[in-house]
Amino acid sequence: MTYKMPDEALTPEAFMERAATSLPAHLGIRLTKTTREMFVGEFDVKPFHMAPNGFLHAGSVVTLADSMCGLACAANLPDTSSGFTTIELKTNFFGTALEGTVTATAVPVHLGRTTHVWDCEVTHRDTGKRMALFRCTQMVLFPKS
Repeated sequence: MTYKMPDEALTPEAFMERAATSLPAHLGIRLTKTTREMFVGEFDVKPFHMAPNGFLHAGSVVTLADSMCGLACAANLPDTSSGFTTIELKTNFFGTALEGTVTATAVPVHLGRTTHVWDCEVTHRDTGKRMALFRCTQMVLFPKS
């Protein structure tokens, strides 16, 4: 398959540069691995990641996981596509973090012509404990003829 994004553009630095002013950058998300088969990213828990109850905000975890899956989807788009959009996402939470580093690893479940499905496991890097499982479905968009 010919991809919209060439192999040489699949570096953490290239993705971070493109996302420099977006929500993931504002939350301090860093990419550590970017391949067509896996995207890994993380953030260090800071006060702005927390909910008013003192625990890690669910939105911080979902943003990390959704960012890994969305960037991975972008890396796997066919060259004839015009982009993608999320059509569904779901998260199950198992734990939280009050400090340390939260890591998310996204892998493809289905890479079809019109839909992609991605799973992402969110863990606490320091303890290895699973914090959440995330799944999203992306619709691949094509130009209208």
